[in-house]
Amino acid sequence: MTKTRGGFLISKIKQVQGRVFERLLAAHGIDQFNGAQGRILFVLWEEDNISISDLSERTGLAKTTLTSMLDRLEASGHIQRTSHPDDRRRTNIRLTAAARGMQGPYDEVSRRMSKVFYEGFDDQEIALFERMLERVLDNMTAREATR
Repeated sequence: MTKTRGGFLISKIKQVQGRVFERLLAAHGIDQFNGAQGRILFVLWEEDNISISDLSERTGLAKTTLTSMLDRLEASGHIQRTSHPDDRRRTNIRLTAAARGMQGPYDEVSRRMSKVFYEGFDDQEIALFERMLERVLDNMTAREATR
């Protein structure tokens, strides 16, 4: 195969998906945070009170990008920074009650987004597609690690 478009298509899907997701958030009255900030909150809904390093790894966001996003989430009252229980030099991120209250509406938007994303796919196609994407991600992660 001489010409491939996988990287281009993934990039284009990410752009369009971001715009659709933002519209779904707005349609559900979620205007307290954007989709990118929602990714941070999603990780914290899964496991609250984690270090910035763990949050960076789980979201795939660079620490510099994550720090500015955390500043905005803290200013809007969705997260708070706390000292790590074992090492006061490290900072943990934890959700506020306001952010915990947004999980239900955000989960509903995520469910709707998944329906849009996988419209016309059967379960086997979804499983195969996701396995292939995981392989691509593994390839890219391995290459990134060999800088």
